Amino acid sequence: MSTRVPRTHPYIPNSAPQVRRAMLAAVGAQHVEEFYADIPAALRLDHPLRLPEPFDSEARLVAHLEDLLSRNTAVPPGRSFLGAGCYRHHVPAVVDEIVNRSEFLTAYAGEPYEDHGRFQALWEYQSLMAELLAVDVVNVPTYDGFQAAATALRMAGRATGRRRLLLVGAIDPDRLSRIHDYTRGVHELHPVAAEPAAVRAALADGDVAAVYAQLTDHRGRIDPALPDYVRLAHAAGALAVAQVNPLSLGVLSPPADLGADLTCGDLQPLGIHPSFGGGNAGFIGSPDDERLVAEYPSRLFGLTPTDVPGEYGFGDVAYDRTSFALREEGKEWVGTAAALHGIAAGVYLALMGPQGMREIGGTVLAHTAYARQRLAQVPGVELDDPGAVHFADFTVRYTGGHTAAEVSDALLARGLHGGTPAGTHEGRYCVTEQHTRADLDHLADALEEIVK
Repeated sequence: MSTRVPRTHPYIPNSAPQVRRAMLAAVGAQHVEEFYADIPAALRLDHPLRLPEPFDSEARLVAHLEDLLSRNTAVPPGRSFLGAGCYRHHVPAVVDEIVNRSEFLTAYAGEPYEDHGRFQALWEYQSLMAELLAVDVVNVPTYDGFQAAATALRMAGRATGRRRLLLVGAIDPDRLSRIHDYTRGVHELHPVAAEPAAVRAALADGDVAAVYAQLTDHRGRIDPALPDYVRLAHAAGALAVAQVNPLSLGVLSPPADLGADLTCGDLQPLGIHPSFGGGNAGFIGSPDDERLVAEYPSRLFGLTPTDVPGEYGFGDVAYDRTSFALREEGKEWVGTAAALHGIAAGVYLALMGPQGMREIGGTVLAHTAYARQRLAQVPGVELDDPGAVHFADFTVRYTGGHTAAEVSDALLARGLHGGTPAGTHEGRYCVTEQHTRADLDHLADALEEIVK
């Protein structure tokens, strides 16, 4: 527990001791630290932040920040092979131009008090995403794809009234952590191997709310058994929740076409820059099924005729189901989300169109296949799953005496970012449309020098 003495801030009334005491008494708490009891002690700071003294002028502060920023080193796209959920794709200039318009960028939570086209922009985004996902309904973006997965599973649990959740295949540890935190106390999580027989056996125990599966898993593997998981889930009275990389849907069938009830994922590949690992926003899509639509905790925008013939307006659909309307009685709490990223994704999809999405999806698929083939030719490197088809991400195994961490460090010394350790002797790579065949050959040549 922290022993720091509360400081009264001249501009923050709640920092005054008497106000703090009154607020604590109102909620029946003795100390502020009680609010953080769910956060593990190892993650909590037990001392004040070690900050330097404040600068005495704006000029000195700017000089200090410029010095810090000068330490950053830009990495050309062809030298970065990092992925695993946050990808470096080309972002057309028009995307940045539109999302930086004042009516979109500066309003709190993306919502102006007078609508200057934001509602329509988000409706357009939802419509374009619905076409990509082959669904009828798409939400205003959640914080990220991790939150979208957790919320989709909670929606399935409420819709079915069941407790158990089956999680199929290799799942990003960070996504799994979010799912666990968001569903604990309500649902039981059961990891299952990516095999129809294993899913069938797990469903036999009954009380399954949803089968959560991935069109492309954490290792980038495209799972051909996804239709089987959907069929098995429905036969057991459960819902099928599918995770997708939206960029892959230019070449792969949307899970909804395979019967999935809920489709979720992260918008980051669709015209959003990676930013210190961020730049994320989550989407959830479903058919126009009242049972599912009623469980969306986030906002949905729709189109409606006005009093003027031929004129349409844009606004909330079923607003009374949200936590904005229900407050503490809401099924889930939804606050400031990532609506601006939804507008970026909408611009990107409008610009790309169906043909553009097919081309970029095919390019990434082809580059991934070539990269796996080329790296497998390097002595001391083996494919983790040579018989599978991968999209963007893939894993290799180092069979020599080098560990994955050593290989990654050696690549970094050569100006290449990749080979992220995925185990003692496993490295994870990612390729996108920004890589060329020469970039992939350069990576293979560097690995040959390192692992020989």
